[in-house]
Amino acid sequence: MNWRKNIVPPIALIVILIIGWYFVVKISGWSSFILPTPFDVIQAGWETRDLLLDAVGTTLLATGIGLILALIAGVGIAALTDFWPLAHQALYPILVVSQTIQILAIAPILIIWFGFGMTPTILTVVLFCFFPLAVSTADGLISSNPELISLLRAMGANKKQIWRMVRMPSALPSFFSGLRLAVTYSVVAATIGEWVGGSPGLGLYMLRSKNALATDQVFVAMFITSLLSVTLFMLVYGIERLALPWYYSKQRTEQWDELGIY
Repeated sequence: MNWRKNIVPPIALIVILIIGWYFVVKISGWSSFILPTPFDVIQAGWETRDLLLDAVGTTLLATGIGLILALIAGVGIAALTDFWPLAHQALYPILVVSQTIQILAIAPILIIWFGFGMTPTILTVVLFCFFPLAVSTADGLISSNPELISLLRAMGANKKQIWRMVRMPSALPSFFSGLRLAVTYSVVAATIGEWVGGSPGLGLYMLRSKNALATDQVFVAMFITSLLSVTLFMLVYGIERLALPWYYSKQRTEQWDELGIY
């Protein structure tokens, strides 16, 4: 795939939106309290850079720990449902129902149970992220090639060998799809946990900025959150390209180019 097809269009759109944002503010005459200009946001970020660095570090720490725990929980549940069909019948509906519960309603309960601090924030990240990991990995394991499995069984392979040589490799593309979705949620989940629990981080920075009516600082926190999410997404995508060279073969990428899939 031509990298320009992936990079140039979104960057061009972002530049156009920023320019349009600037002229909307200037033409409308709105005050910076209602809608700050891009320059106001940059200035606010520079003036509070020390607070932002500490907040970003704390949020990334909670995000990283939460992602690791969500990864263990999600892949563990997926493996359990694959090895034990009864677990799939019992757990899958519960996983779906769990996503109908508002995380904002659970976050205060986590604070009551675990107190203020980083623990409720980490658990909020886990609750946001483990579901796409569990479901995507489980679907990938189920979609393994049945003919290849039958061949290995005919050759005397046991269930663990089949899982290691067929099911797990075939589930990796689905696993990475779920991981990309999970990391996109993770930073937002951490900020929500910090917002509700009052723990240090971008969420608390945003909450204090809102209370101080500093709209430009709220925009700073919002843009940094988006930037961190995009960075984590691209990091996972890069790892996926390195880990699955057979999946991103030249023939496949040429087919994607023809279909307009990037």
